[in-house]
Amino acid sequence: MHLAASSPAKRIIVAISGASGAIYGVRLLQVLRGLGNVQTHLTVSDAGLLNLQQELDMSRAQIEALADVAYPVREVGAAIASGSFQCDGMVVAPCSMRMLAAVAHGLSDNLMARAADVTLKERRRLILMVRETPLNLAHLRNMTSVTEMGGIIFPPVPSFYHRPQTLAEMVDHTVSRVIDLLGLPQPQAPRWSGLQKVPNGLP
Repeated sequence: MHLAASSPAKRIIVAISGASGAIYGVRLLQVLRGLGNVQTHLTVSDAGLLNLQQELDMSRAQIEALADVAYPVREVGAAIASGSFQCDGMVVAPCSMRMLAAVAHGLSDNLMARAADVTLKERRRLILMVRETPLNLAHLRNMTSVTEMGGIIFPPVPSFYHRPQTLAEMVDHTVSRVIDLLGLPQPQAPRWSGLQKVPNGLP
């Protein structure tokens, strides 16, 4: 794909790895496009493509159409593999335990892991939406390592205080929180305004 002549205010890298939860990456791309001032750069692993097909019946062409620019995961010479590529953050949605381990140990063996490594070394925001349960000690230690390096571990754990009625509402709430962490304005995002007054004078 070709870049627009005028650069948008923000550039965000989105990666979709092989964990369950491909809907998070898809919805993130959709919402970022709707913000209107964000340029998205996408890479998807082979296992990520399998999950997109299995969970959402989406093809490579369909997911790549949601991004401004898309790169094959083996294209290690792509723009996002260099620290000179200026961007405002990267989100791996969802993030498999293999991808988490690659980031934790600096294994830049494909474009996704290299872009994450670059994001950390350039002191930019890296958000990993890790998807696994239960967690073993290797998973926990890798999460600690990434956190110590400045990354953000963001398991897509649903919340219920806003009383979601559909799966889409649950996904949107999680994606909205990720976009908040990227520092992007979301005028339409619902915000917590405190507990409602409890009837009958109960505390």
